[in-house]
Amino acid sequence: MEIIVAKTAGFCFGVEKAVKTAFDLVAGGEKNLYTFGHIIHNPQIVSELESRGVKVIEKINDLESPAKLIIRAHGVAPEVYEEIENKGIEMVDLTCPYVKKIHKLVKKKFEEGFQIIIIGDRNHPEVIGTNGWCNNKAYIVNDIEDVDRIPDKSAQTFVVAQTTIMYEKWKSITEHIEKTFKNVIKSDTICNATSKRQNESAEIASKVDMMIVIGGKNSSNTQKLYEISKKYCDETYIIESAGDLPLIDTNKVKTVGITAGASTPDWIIKEVIDRMEELNRQDSEVSFKEAFEDSLVTLESGKITKGRIIGFNDKEVYVDLGYKSDGVIPMEEYTDRRDFDPKKELRIGDEIEVYIVRVDDREGNVLLSKKYVDTRRNWNFLRKAFRNKTAVDVKVVEVIKGGLLADYEGINIFLPASQVSDKFVKDLSEYVGTTLTVRLIEFDARRKKVVASRKVLIEEENERKIKEFWDNIEVGKEYEGTVTSLTNFGAFVDLGGVEGLVHLTELSWSKIKHPSEVLKKGDIVTVRVLEFDRESGRISLGYKKAEDNPWYNIAEKYPKDSIVKGKVVRLVPFGAFVELETGVDGLVHISQISDRHIPKPDDVLSIGQEVEAKVLEVDAENNKIALSIKDVNPINPEPAEDVKKEKTARKEKSEKAKEPKERKKKSAPENEEAEETSNSHVEKMNVTLGDVFAGLGLNGINLADSEDGEN
Repeated sequence: MEIIVAKTAGFCFGVEKAVKTAFDLVAGGEKNLYTFGHIIHNPQIVSELESRGVKVIEKINDLESPAKLIIRAHGVAPEVYEEIENKGIEMVDLTCPYVKKIHKLVKKKFEEGFQIIIIGDRNHPEVIGTNGWCNNKAYIVNDIEDVDRIPDKSAQTFVVAQTTIMYEKWKSITEHIEKTFKNVIKSDTICNATSKRQNESAEIASKVDMMIVIGGKNSSNTQKLYEISKKYCDETYIIESAGDLPLIDTNKVKTVGITAGASTPDWIIKEVIDRMEELNRQDSEVSFKEAFEDSLVTLESGKITKGRIIGFNDKEVYVDLGYKSDGVIPMEEYTDRRDFDPKKELRIGDEIEVYIVRVDDREGNVLLSKKYVDTRRNWNFLRKAFRNKTAVDVKVVEVIKGGLLADYEGINIFLPASQVSDKFVKDLSEYVGTTLTVRLIEFDARRKKVVASRKVLIEEENERKIKEFWDNIEVGKEYEGTVTSLTNFGAFVDLGGVEGLVHLTELSWSKIKHPSEVLKKGDIVTVRVLEFDRESGRISLGYKKAEDNPWYNIAEKYPKDSIVKGKVVRLVPFGAFVELETGVDGLVHISQISDRHIPKPDDVLSIGQEVEAKVLEVDAENNKIALSIKDVNPINPEPAEDVKKEKTARKEKSEKAKEPKERKKKSAPENEEAEETSNSHVEKMNVTLGDVFAGLGLNGINLADSEDGEN
């Protein structure tokens, strides 16, 4: 019985990360651990975590601090995050990166005014969580009839999918939506790993007698694998462990296929395989046949036979043929290989195939040729390799005009210079003495002409790697790559035939002007996928790590009300920025510098000045820290300096008040003359009236003191 196991069986990237993190937390001694719902749809994993003290809750209200809550791989709605924050519960978010991307898409389009449609199971936790990112106003559809029940067909509509639905369902429903609705944008959010797993299950199920699908029976992913496999193989079974395996009649069932859902751990898959292999061993018998040649043989010239090496010298090799006379191979008839060394490669007792040149060489020996057998076999091998386009390993002998001369077991093979590599090679001599894998592109045994290409294999391998890369890429997945070039806006990294861009802002947490401040061409780096678009071939990569962010865990480093030291790095009208560490600045508002009013921060502070301050508030999300100097050691201006500034201010105010009069004098000189004349009249009148009052004996009366002229 042959067992075929799907390469894609088992955990996907997101589930593997979630499960590993949960078990690591337990192993690290974490207490009061909870999961919001089942971390994945696998009863064995859930039971194992529960046995280690990890409890499952369905409502945040069921929690009391202190506690640490694990968010499941399926993700949750935003209101769940709010409840967690309001209760002050510590959280570990293990939402699959692919699901998080869907949340962002739905939120963005909903805020832009789009009507949201989610294709999937309305009761699945992933769909419930996604719906929360559009205020639970999405239309959730699972078939075409659900689509027809949506009332507004003219609204701008954005369509996403549950990551585990079958591609056929996505295609049929979205085609109907596009025909029915006027303005539709769709985003195929089916997980790449899910699509690949489903395709492989269909392929295996179509050629086996029985199909086994391993996974939790409540898992949407596992159920879909079962439905797909059942289409191609009637004998399809879904099991959760090896104990659920059905009875197998090995006389009827010759081939069994095995696949597993994304929530099925490796150890369960291995347990099922081991159980089936044990069944194989019990029901199968292996018989061995050995062929022996008669001790007495009849030899005939022109035939091929076998013999054993019984001796050799510099000129001949002696072979026991089971004949009355030994066979002799002249050394030049043993092989055509240029690098052949008899002392190192000939071993007494080795069995070889030889061609009988003559039964009697006139000295009582049988004349043999091993080279003839090898050459014929090698030419036949190369002929098949040419027809089947299979690869051949050859050894480069020398550089000749137009390319390289290589050897395959004594047969010359030519590699044109243009076919040595997919890139231009200036010096071909570097290949001399190396073994290259090539494909034959010309073959003529009659003319003994063989031409090969290494370039076509390199190009095919690159295409294969590129396809494999795009089939397996996921948001959040990490790759090791090589920096290929630097530009003003970022660094390009080769991920294995496919290049991605690390934008300038993703290279470092501190502000840099050019990527060369962080990387150089040829560096081997670890990057993670932020976004990708297969159609355009664009990949956005991240290089900087969260733990390297100077603001990482900032609230723990600078708790509220703590006293810190820093250096003034910038002064602005509304306050001063104080550097607490490289990349972390706090703001001291002007009102928090001194006990007294100061017009400007630079009245009492200067760049580079070291100060002590109290932490008033930390806003980790927006990278802001509010500080107070006056709560620790207020910096007040000198009193004398205050008086001087006050006088200066009054003087400036007085001068400003005079400015309009001066402008008036300059703009109307004729008025000045009139005013002077008027003033002279007043003076004359005052003199005349004075004389009158003096004559009347009223010298002591001040008219200005009288009321209404009555005095």
